[in-house]
Amino acid sequence: MIASETEAEILRLYHAEKWRIGTIATQLGVHHCTVRRVLAQAGLPAGTQAVRPSIAAPFIPFILETLEKYPTLRASRLYAMVRQRGYPGRPDHFRALVARYRPRPKAEAYLRLRTLPGEQGQVDWAHFGKVRIGRALRPLMGFVMVLAWSRHVFLRFYLGAHMANFLRGHVDAFAFYDAVPRVLLYDNLKSAVLERRRDAIRFHPTLLALAAHYRFLPRPVAVARGNEKGRVERAIRFARDSFFAARAWTDLADLNTQALAWCRGIAAERRCPENRAQTVRDAFAEEQPRLLPLPTTPFPTDEQVAVHVGRTPYVRFDLNDYTVPHTAVRKTLVVVASLDTVRILDGSDILVAHARSFDRGAQIENPTHIQALTDAKREAREHRGIDRLYHAVPSSQPLFAAVAERGGNLGGLTRGLLPLLDRFGAAALDHAIREALAHDTPHLSALRHILDRNQHAEGKLPPIAVELPNDPRVRDLVVHPHALDTYDHLEDDDDEPHR
Repeated sequence: MIASETEAEILRLYHAEKWRIGTIATQLGVHHCTVRRVLAQAGLPAGTQAVRPSIAAPFIPFILETLEKYPTLRASRLYAMVRQRGYPGRPDHFRALVARYRPRPKAEAYLRLRTLPGEQGQVDWAHFGKVRIGRALRPLMGFVMVLAWSRHVFLRFYLGAHMANFLRGHVDAFAFYDAVPRVLLYDNLKSAVLERRRDAIRFHPTLLALAAHYRFLPRPVAVARGNEKGRVERAIRFARDSFFAARAWTDLADLNTQALAWCRGIAAERRCPENRAQTVRDAFAEEQPRLLPLPTTPFPTDEQVAVHVGRTPYVRFDLNDYTVPHTAVRKTLVVVASLDTVRILDGSDILVAHARSFDRGAQIENPTHIQALTDAKREAREHRGIDRLYHAVPSSQPLFAAVAERGGNLGGLTRGLLPLLDRFGAAALDHAIREALAHDTPHLSALRHILDRNQHAEGKLPPIAVELPNDPRVRDLVVHPHALDTYDHLEDDDDEPHR
């Protein structure tokens, strides 16, 4: 609306001063359409201005005929067709032209859908952005169920919309209502409908099992008929505006606690659309006795996944690694996971239970598993050491027997003999062990004394310690020494003098 003074000024400038419409609009700071509207309302002609013929005018009949036959044909394809027929215009102007003449579908009217108390509930997922947990970026999904008659809303958040969370949403909603609707209406979600061809529908078998457990009827809406589940769509919009907007929360548990309080508070105290004289809470109190009762036990919602354990005692589940006993490597186990706990089963036996992590690439370890593996590796290293001594130093076996008879520590003896073997060699260690056994002194200290004495008596320098790589293929390699006099005959057989 514009002031009456402005309207009078528009009429004066147009008829008395003979200004053009564009000049009036520019000088008075109004839109040129406003100027035309004022002139038309005054019942006066807007002036006789020459109308420039449109360059598209000759092509309008062809455009109309083509769009009538192919109403969804893209403007780009139609533009190429008229360009071949001599259209000189640009594509941006042509798109506006096609939009003006494209046939519009007829507006469809809908009946207002009414349901009986306790008859129907509507279910859907809503995306509320993403949540960062450590190195993982998880989708924050809101599970929404609304009772079609009382409009009582249930809202709960999960990290993802996979089937396990879909089931958890139903079980939590039924517990919230303490009852079950007779019919649940779904959009064509993959968690609900696996395949649909016209009226032939193949439901998800897990959803059918849930429906059989709670005795409700799952029903998908017709394709492209979102109005059939308009109550849950409005409930999602209401949850976004009334609850989630500018909401502060610390973690998922805190967010769900606030969502539950909102469902029981603000959402339940609003006026019921079916009867504005009562609240949603009052309407639900009237509807609740007409809902189906809950079964004695809730439907199981734990995730079950078969996993294979590789060479390391870890299983991978939901982007993270969880330890198992080292005796379970190379086995196929079963992971049973709730939102709080990850249990790992071998058949019917529970091997371990871990707290669940929603991070990415985390290692959730049980210290006893790591310690047991470390102890087993240490014992294995001792057995490898004994085997190496057995092949390199045959007299080590009587030494182990003598130490065992005296109650000595065979592990400590093994760890002490291996450095002596690396330092002095197999022949010297074998000679020292035989001498120690002959003098009935099977001790490491006696062996060290004998080896040092023999080394000094031969006038040899102390051996240089060589750091070998920490590789059992090198460290456990046995090299048998040979007598050097076997090479003396080479000099006797050589007729030519050395040069």
